[in-house]
Amino acid sequence: MKILSYNEHSINTSDASLVSLSNDQDPRSVSLDGVKRIDLHFPKFTDGRAYSQAFLLRRRLGFQGEIRATGDVLIDQLVSMARTGFDVAVLCEGLDAGAAQRQFDRFPDFYQGSAVDTKPLFAKHAA
Repeated sequence: MKILSYNEHSINTSDASLVSLSNDQDPRSVSLDGVKRIDLHFPKFTDGRAYSQAFLLRRRLGFQGEIRATGDVLIDQLVSMARTGFDVAVLCEGLDAGAAQRQFDRFPDFYQGSAVDTKPLFAKHAA
């Protein structure tokens, strides 16, 4: 997962290949033709509807482009974001992007599959 600081994130509203969805919008209501990036918004860290949107985009709709988490994104959410289909996370203003890698080092593997890698750990080792 790529981590961006608040200042590194840019919004280009004139580019049709970039779509921003509010957390109450159904991803199935948007045409994904020609879309390269979808920004999903976390209005506050306790609102997890964007996780469901990301999972739906990856697993059910087969979206292969970039899914970016924006809004109230905290470091302790990053591992869950990666497992549900996010590629990029834009951290809240003032958070250190360098500290984010420690979250991934802390949790290097999972028994269950994820939205991106559906095989459980035992199936990976058996292969």
